[in-house]
Amino acid sequence: MIAFIDEHRGHYGVEPICSVLPVAPSTYHERVAQRRDPSRLSARAQRDEALKPEVMRVFAENFSVYGVRKVWRQMQREGFDVARCTVQRLMRELGLQGVIRGKPVRTTISDKSAPCPLDQVNRQFHAPAPDRLWLSDFTYVATWAGFVYVAFVIDAYARRIVGWRASRTAHAGFVLDALEQALHDRRPLHGGGLVHHSDRGSQGRFNRSAQHPKLGGVYGDGKTEVGAVDAAKVILARSATGVAA
Repeated sequence: MIAFIDEHRGHYGVEPICSVLPVAPSTYHERVAQRRDPSRLSARAQRDEALKPEVMRVFAENFSVYGVRKVWRQMQREGFDVARCTVQRLMRELGLQGVIRGKPVRTTISDKSAPCPLDQVNRQFHAPAPDRLWLSDFTYVATWAGFVYVAFVIDAYARRIVGWRASRTAHAGFVLDALEQALHDRRPLHGGGLVHHSDRGSQGRFNRSAQHPKLGGVYGDGKTEVGAVDAAKVILARSATGVAA
């Protein structure tokens, strides 16, 4: 917002812009004063400004491949008394990221051209009772033997995993197995209005799970639908599984 005010203050003025934006004119003027006189910055901000060039130097001197841990350890060796979380925060603000070994893993590749059922949830990831809304997702866990993919089905009401499967490869079968386990264990009522929501992934024919609303002959009038990746669902999945969803 400060940059926006800087850009348009000559035409509209500071006070009229601040009357529309959620920022006080005094706050903007203080930010401008801090840019002109760094001594007005807080102690933490002044230290950040002093550490940022050192973080960039260590990162550049090591071929721009060091991550947070190695940059932090190198700065410790050079005598900088800085916390690891501080280095992590400064690298994030500077847009610096270390090189990760191996090929990055993508668990959701969206294909917007592929047909999919309508979104019945509309990002409202809560339910009035059990077995009304199930959320499906899958993630991966790095092990010494390689990646292990884990698919799970979560009951949005209880925040409980009701079905799961693990596999060494990402294929549609183990995702459907997790859904079948949930149907077998929970046995939702026929015509109870159960909605099964999953990401709009298209790799490996994962949208197949959204095309089988009658798995086990249980769903009946229930709906299986697909929606876009949503931050609220990711947070719910992480809280239920304890791993990065």
